[in-house]
Amino acid sequence: MSRNPDDVYEPDPLPTSAFDYELPHSLIASHPAPERDASRLLVVHRGRDTFEHRTFRDIVDYIDAGDVLVLNETRVIPARLLGRRRGGGEAEIVLLRPVHDGQLHGDNWPYEWHALVRPGAKLRTGRTVAIADELGVEVINVEPDGTRRVRLHTALPARTAIERYGRVPLPPYIEREPAPEDVERYQTVYARAEGSVAAPTAGLHFTPPLLAQLRAKGVEIATVVLHVGAGTFRPVEVEDPALHPMHEEWYEVNAEDADRINRRRAEGGRVWAVGTTVTRTLESVAGADGRIAAGSGWTRLFIRPGYQFRAVDALITNFHLPRSTLLMLVSAFAGYDRTRAAYAEAIARQYRFYSYGDAMAIL
Repeated sequence: MSRNPDDVYEPDPLPTSAFDYELPHSLIASHPAPERDASRLLVVHRGRDTFEHRTFRDIVDYIDAGDVLVLNETRVIPARLLGRRRGGGEAEIVLLRPVHDGQLHGDNWPYEWHALVRPGAKLRTGRTVAIADELGVEVINVEPDGTRRVRLHTALPARTAIERYGRVPLPPYIEREPAPEDVERYQTVYARAEGSVAAPTAGLHFTPPLLAQLRAKGVEIATVVLHVGAGTFRPVEVEDPALHPMHEEWYEVNAEDADRINRRRAEGGRVWAVGTTVTRTLESVAGADGRIAAGSGWTRLFIRPGYQFRAVDALITNFHLPRSTLLMLVSAFAGYDRTRAAYAEAIARQYRFYSYGDAMAIL
């Protein structure tokens, strides 16, 4: 059972506009770096006002023997379906999650999904989109939040149809069509559990040799799952963040990994969260003493300045969109002023931003 997001803490009264910043368009990374671990790394020490500029593979220098590194094993599915409406107009459907329990189970993928659609005004209940000769999509309901409930019409198994005709759901700020390299690079090397429509991008920098180097040093590796939804890209549009309807995401923490994290921390090791998704997961299942409880469910935990972290000691993360819940989480962890200074430093030094961009390590 996750913590109640409405009763966890009293956040600082910072308005949404406090999390805005100007970013030159040229600093938005539209392609991944040639090598995953060759991205740049901005090291932020919470007890200092200075920064270090390193390469991501140097992260080994900061994670100590006895620490535990926690990874999100979610796997991005080819959720973006492009087709045409009756009458010939173009349409786009992004599958978000299955209707019934929100999860994918083996190869038996369902035919009914919650989805984002475009153009929304043209895709009302009963409208259909032709994706291919052997795949069509019907809108069967318009949800109160503007998403759609859709049904796949195909003689193929649903998984086969989605994998055959779906595309990598690159974020909207990557203004190009997916390329063959994205099938591999918009996925962590340890991705296992299918269900995300966006990658847990902090993990994109890790390689098998880098993970092996950390293990050889005495760093424990633990895993969780949090399926990233499209809400991760949704800006906070109200000036009072408390009025923002925080998106819901499904997580799972197994008993073995919970024990591994708890044991290492009890022995004096630090818990390193690889990304905001791992942070939300661990903080959702942490008790008052910081111990992690195994379990699964949906979390709406909205972390912003004023939050008292229980389970996470260090954070690896990419650079996030202005006015986003992810930037608010980072500001809560690093401190608001320090985060503003770090982003200004990254822009001045021309770091690459967002999903395919460079990384920060916050110690």
